[in-house]
This record gives sequence, C-alpha cells and structure tokens, in this order.
Amino acid sequence: MQTRIIPPTPGAYAFPLLIKRLLMSGSRYEQAREIVYRDQLRYSYKTLGERIARLANVLTQAGVKAGDTVAVMDWDSHRYLECMFAIPMIGAVVHTINVRLSPEQILYTMNHAEDRYVLVNADFVPLYQAVAGQLTTVSNTILLTDNPHPQADLPGLLGEYETLLAAASPEYAFPDFDENSVATTFYTTGTTGNPKGVYFTHRQLVLHTLSLSTMLGSIDCVRLMGTNDVYMPITPMFHVHAWGVPYAATMLGIKQVYPGRYEPDMLLRLWQTEQVTFSHCVPTILQMLLNCDRAQGVDFAGWRIIIGGSALNRALYDAALARGIQLTAAYGMSETCPMISCAYFDQALMAADAEVRADFRLKAGVPVPLVEAAVLDSSGQVLPADGESQGELVLRAPWLSMGYLDEPERSAELWAGGWLHTGDVATLDHHGVIDIRDRIKDVIKTGGEWISSLELEGLIALHPAVREVAVVGVPDAQWGERPFALLVLRPEQEPVAATLAGDLKRHLLPYVQQGQINKWAIPSQVAVVDQIPKTSVGKLDKKRIRADIKRWQADGHPAIVAL
Repeated sequence: MQTRIIPPTPGAYAFPLLIKRLLMSGSRYEQAREIVYRDQLRYSYKTLGERIARLANVLTQAGVKAGDTVAVMDWDSHRYLECMFAIPMIGAVVHTINVRLSPEQILYTMNHAEDRYVLVNADFVPLYQAVAGQLTTVSNTILLTDNPHPQADLPGLLGEYETLLAAASPEYAFPDFDENSVATTFYTTGTTGNPKGVYFTHRQLVLHTLSLSTMLGSIDCVRLMGTNDVYMPITPMFHVHAWGVPYAATMLGIKQVYPGRYEPDMLLRLWQTEQVTFSHCVPTILQMLLNCDRAQGVDFAGWRIIIGGSALNRALYDAALARGIQLTAAYGMSETCPMISCAYFDQALMAADAEVRADFRLKAGVPVPLVEAAVLDSSGQVLPADGESQGELVLRAPWLSMGYLDEPERSAELWAGGWLHTGDVATLDHHGVIDIRDRIKDVIKTGGEWISSLELEGLIALHPAVREVAVVGVPDAQWGERPFALLVLRPEQEPVAATLAGDLKRHLLPYVQQGQINKWAIPSQVAVVDQIPKTSVGKLDKKRIRADIKRWQADGHPAIVAL
C-alpha cells in the first residue's frame, strides 16, 4: 500500500508519550485534591508533584541512571504511587515485586530483572534479609516505614525514605527520551517453571491510561470513575500497577485513598471516612470484606467495584447488590497491562430488563477502545462471533506486552501467529461481548463432553450453604476426568455438611433439566474445607488444589464425600 508521509517541520516538537505527561495533567486540574494514606497522612496533588521530584533527586544522587532497574517492596501506599512515577520519569525501570511469592521466587525475579536499588518496607525486612546474600546486582536499599523512629538492618542502606525526601529539592527537570523505553516490569507465575518477566514501555502505559480512562468515565451505561469520584484500590499495586488505575486517577486529578496492608477494618473505615465511591478487587477480597464483623449491617450504597482476576459469579453479584454495591466484571491479564474489556450495554441491552443486564455485567465485557479480539479454533482459524463457538481468546492492542523479559521462546509462544494468546477459552457474540468460559488448562473433559469449571462454580455458589467453591477436574479411569468441588460453607450452615452431598446434587439437577449444564457436570466428589488455596494475587490456586486432592485420594481423606 502506498501511503503519504509528510516529513515534520524543522523545529517542530516531537512530543513523546511519557509517564510524566500523566502527572502534569492531574496537578493542573486539581492541585488541592488529596492523596490519603490510611489514617496517617494526607496531602495535595501539588505536594505529590513535589514529593515525586524529591524522590527523583534522591535516586539520581544515589547513582540511579536511565535504564537501571529499581525494585519496590511495599504495601499499597502513597510511597508506591510516588515510585510508579518518579522511577520511570528519570528513565529507570520500576520493578514492582510480588511480596507474596516465596523467598526463592522473589530472589529469582530480582536477579533476573537485574535490580540495582531496592525500596523496602520495614514489614518486609526479614524477607529481604533472607535473600540479600544471594542477590547478584543490588547495590543499595532505602527503608520505607510508618514508624517515626525507623530502624532496620539493610545492606547498602542509603537511609529512610521520608528523611531522604525531606533533605532533597522539590524541583526536578524530568527529561524527554524515547517513548518506547521500558518503564515497568513485574513477574507473573504460571503452572510450571520460573516466574515470567512482563514489561511495559512509557508509550504503552500512556495509551493504556487513556483508553482505561475513557472506558471508566465516558461509558454512560456503566460509568465507574470520573473526576469527582474517590478512588481506593483493593488490588495490590505490585499486580499490574494496581490494574493501571492509579495512573488514570492521577491523570484526572481524582482523590486517591491508599489503605496500606489489607485489613478489613481499615478498608471499611477508609471507605466510610473518605467517602470512597470506586474500587477494584478480586472476588476473594470482596468476600472477605462482606463477611467481616465490621461490615455486618452496613449499607454500601454508592460503591462501584470492578471485579477482575477471577470470574464474577451471580451469587457474589447478588450478595453485593443486596448491600448496595454495584459490581461490574472486567477482563485482563498481566500481559495485557491489564485492561482489555469491561461491561457495555448497547441500546438493545439498555432496553432489556435488569435481570438481562445483570447477566451481561457478569461477563468479561466488550473490548475497550483500541483493542481487537478474536476467538480461534485449534487450527488457528477465526471462529464466528455467534456467542456459541468456543475457542482461545486472542488479542491485539497497542499496550500488550511484546514478550517475556529475556525469554524468546516463551515470547514467541505468547505471540504465535501475530496475536497475543491468552490461554482462555471464550466466545464472542453479536454485541461484541467476550464471555470467558474457562482457562484452557482448567476445562474438564468427561463423558465425551467439555465442562466449564467457571460455570459450574457459579452454579454451586448459588447454593445457600456455600460461601466459596472451586471446581477442578480429577483423573477418572472410566470417564477420563470428573469434576471435583472444594467447598467452604457459611458458618451458620456447617451442620448441613453431613447431608450436603445429596443436597448439592438436588441443587444442580434443575440446571441439567434446563439444559444449562449436562449431567456429567455434577461433581462425583466434594470436600468441605476451612479455606480454599489462593495464589499470591487472590485467585483460586487450582494447581495446588489438584495436588491436595490427589494426596487426599491416596490417603483416603475423610473430607472427601461422593455424590
């Protein structure tokens, strides 16, 4: 194709898409609006800009250069927000360490990322000390603490964060550089092998922020966050930059509330005192909040929450709505920065009743601006968008990770055929809605039929005795696989555990008769447990669940009940 390209005018300013542009906008709109940290600190956007400049000066004077990797180990805090800007704005790369990984995995990620400097919260000093002797590239550390009299034994300690900032200049001339420079990196875990390093450039993060802001604030049918909202993340900031929302909130000058360590009482106190209106989290965190003592009898009217990371089931949706919380499902993954899709109601759906709209709020939603999605069969052919044809969801967007850090083979697999492969089984319908049916590795094949563990979990969760559920496939000599359900009961329902097996079968039979699931979907075995294993970011840990069940079956564990 012959296109027309006009050379730039001599002297015209080539405007690179850099993270510093996001910070400029927010302080321009709302200099007096607040950044809040727990019940300990609050300051204005003007002060935010000054503190980011102070941190940039501290890092530069410590020897941080463009291209260096600076790691952060902290809870969700104002400090983390400052790091997410200051570090990439001086041309360095911020490594957001997943503090819930094992020490061995943390050590691997820090050495693989070639971290040079580390900012460590006092709570994680023992964890850091456990790996410090085996770090190969780290030269210096900075202590992060809420303690007015900080003390810590850290190798190469430059000092305490607030003390260093207080002595630094509140002005810094942040340079221009190539917008394709890497700004952030973090590690995502899979079922096998070491964690994989995901990375994003300034350009990708700016474009993701613009699209995310459009989706959250301009889609009237599900409007979630605008300039007058109060934002509090309930997703760890080490997890895909808290889903990228802090960048969007800062660009728009929105009041931001950072809760530190996730403690139900503190989260609910901040929601109430700071009048929080928008948050995001995984289902397990929301269940924890709704079930805690402080939440009982509380009306959460006006709180809008995006649910991601795991499927949003109808039972949790209804429970939250009864308490005044409007939930909306969204979809993304570590490799997608993460926002890919969110609920959207076209005119036909807006005219439908509330029950139909609720069904669409539970799905992954419509791709956000600039995202292209398709569903492929096993041969790589695009399947029709008919709401029925299932295949692997594949994606294209300007902010998708271009690969895994220093892992060309895994990167090529991720991008086979020019599409980013999600590993999720999904459908697309004529509304453009993505419906995630399962992870490819979690689909259960039994009796010659494919069963979605996500769909089955959603139906079992509707049983009044069930608080949490996870379904996995376990090997079966006759059927290949059979569904196995792990259940956590509501406290008041524990006496029904003895009769739950038969009751659960009766609960699922109507869905078989309606054709929603086939008869092979009814689990052959269940186990009632006190808690279900979760990953470091709060998802169901199905790898561990399968291993536990295999061990229980070998040992004849009494918790297993046949249906």
